[in-house]
Amino acid sequence: MITPLTHLLDQMAAHGAAWFYAKRLAPNDNSKNQVYLGGGFGALNIIPHGEVESDDSSRAGSVRDRAKAMVRFFWLDDDGVTPAPDAQLILYPKYPEVRMSGFLRGAARAPNVLMKSRDEGRVLFFGICPDGRVLGHVVAGDDPVARAFDAAAPGLDATGVFLDLEKLRQCGTDPKEALLAALRRIHAKGWIASQKMGREGVPEPYSARNGGGYTLEAELGISPNGYADPDFMGWEVKQYGVSDFTSYRAKSPVTLMTPEPTGGLYRDDGVAVFLRRYGYADKSGKADRFNFGGIYAVNRDFHPETGLMLRLVGFDATSGKITDLDGGIVLLDRDDNIAASWGFRGIIAHWNRKHAKAVYVPSLMQFPPPEYSYGAVVQLCQGTDVLLLLAAVAVGSVYYDPGIKIEAAGTAKPVIKRRSQFRVRHDALNVLYRGSEVVSVQMT
Repeated sequence: MITPLTHLLDQMAAHGAAWFYAKRLAPNDNSKNQVYLGGGFGALNIIPHGEVESDDSSRAGSVRDRAKAMVRFFWLDDDGVTPAPDAQLILYPKYPEVRMSGFLRGAARAPNVLMKSRDEGRVLFFGICPDGRVLGHVVAGDDPVARAFDAAAPGLDATGVFLDLEKLRQCGTDPKEALLAALRRIHAKGWIASQKMGREGVPEPYSARNGGGYTLEAELGISPNGYADPDFMGWEVKQYGVSDFTSYRAKSPVTLMTPEPTGGLYRDDGVAVFLRRYGYADKSGKADRFNFGGIYAVNRDFHPETGLMLRLVGFDATSGKITDLDGGIVLLDRDDNIAASWGFRGIIAHWNRKHAKAVYVPSLMQFPPPEYSYGAVVQLCQGTDVLLLLAAVAVGSVYYDPGIKIEAAGTAKPVIKRRSQFRVRHDALNVLYRGSEVVSVQMT
């Protein structure tokens, strides 16, 4: 059934949008007071944005206690889209919360009257494009689109202040139930030959040993793309290997992100200098090779081989707030020298790539030839936030697990391998989300 609302979503889709959200605007949601996008930083996982930077627009002499990130925002109307070049997200760590501002400046055909008003009933719609563009459209409370939205809203899922409109795009099909039904079908198939979705949208045989995720994606009909992680009706799909389908014990921890350090000796003087100072000779006896590995967590002391420990600077674990945007995760030696660091702005940039909703699916592998079977017990997680990540770092649940090395170290052409990764045990994944549930897709 086509309604004024579904017609709007079709218009957004025609301009490239793939995910759709709506927010009811309060009287204070206007161009003067900015548009409130929710407490915490969860909105960053919904609204694509540029680099997080210091906000230099605060008053002279005042403390800079906020940051900003540009948004490639476009207003949509019947004549097409028009850019809002000054649109940006404002991050307030003190509260914490995210707001949007600058969405009218320099924007031709912008809805100035509606976005300057304090009228009740206004609704702001967002169309998120895979290439990072954000399409916006606002309607008054008495608009047919708003009335259609009011009628549909009770049946929609909420993510923070946003209502997810995916169900409307699927003609009433609940995305979560559709996902579980698809996983139930895949589980019932038993062993599945390893495959990978080809460029033409047709699964092709895949012989490498890392085909668990590719095979699951192909079974779900997910085509690879260069913009985001595998996505099924708005759900990020993550596969992981287990030892058996009885204990469902994960074979390895979950790698959350692999950011290179943004500060410290590692960044200032280079990886080779870092390895020669803090690394150690290869334990298997390979000549002229230095390694840097081990587990580094905030609740651990100095590592016995590298002499470094991990600490979190500028984050209050009690309140769960960033107290200094210039802080971050740091590796310190016994003289308090910073060996490597990851600033909060860079961490935020990495974490915003996570979907607001994710499903983790266990798998077994057998070979030859490689085949995969997918378990009946899956984990559904919703509402991630970089502040939850930092809280997990603060208590040691998320840790640094590097694999950095230099080979031919004494030659004119040393070979350096970089691998800085932050990981979490699979049974601790729930701390990174506001909601988590374990569901069986077993047929009864």
